Amino acid sequence: MAPGGSGAYDPGDLGFPVAAAARAAGVPALDEAVTGCRACPRLVAWREEVGRVRRRAYADQTYWARPVPGFGPQDAPLAVVGLAPAAHGGNRTGRMFTGDPSGDVLYAALHAVGLASRPTAVDRADGLELRGVRITAPVHCAPPDNRPTTQERDTCRPWLAREFRLLRPTLRAVLVLGGFGWQALLPVLADAGWLLPRPRPAFAHAAHVTLRAAEGDAVLHLFASYHPSRRNISTRTLTPAMLRGVLHTAALTAGLPAAAAG
Repeated sequence: MAPGGSGAYDPGDLGFPVAAAARAAGVPALDEAVTGCRACPRLVAWREEVGRVRRRAYADQTYWARPVPGFGPQDAPLAVVGLAPAAHGGNRTGRMFTGDPSGDVLYAALHAVGLASRPTAVDRADGLELRGVRITAPVHCAPPDNRPTTQERDTCRPWLAREFRLLRPTLRAVLVLGGFGWQALLPVLADAGWLLPRPRPAFAHAAHVTLRAAEGDAVLHLFASYHPSRRNISTRTLTPAMLRGVLHTAALTAGLPAAAAG
């Protein structure tokens, strides 16, 4: 292991996420550490190739082409968990769900229920602020075909695990977008001290599971929604109204003032 950004680990070592995440004393430090990770060779090669080749519509832009950190306040009572950055969305802009069709749907819904300062997310400097909600993902690099491998998910897991431990003092509810995020998050929640029912809860749109802490009397409300992917929206598997409805319920459960779902 060569010297690198976290103790004895180089950012390209498989052990880097474990070592660097453990050393992050707070969410800002975690976000900074995430952006330097190079632990998954396939994802590193893909994200950087996309940044070099670029889509014609963005040919004049400089792509972020690095791991994308979470976005939102570090004391948020509500977390939203997606899948991974889009190749020409978050991988281009450097912010979760920013600059792609899925983000267009998500931020419009967040704004409609009072959780975002504006309904669109264009780039990191657009002035958008989130209110009481933090957005993150199980995989922080854009994967080919939007499909991370199981190994890539597991290699990236320490970032999500540390993020949820740091968020735990204020976290009251989590909304997971899609089955991949649901399956990735359950072991993270168990490791963070939440008791999972047996059998483990299945993913379904509008699912709501109440988890109790292994110690103490705290509870965490876990909600699910279909992912606002282009395919799900075009087939009306998920409609903007459906997403607003789940967000509204999750926000109220987390103790946030939320506008009517509409």
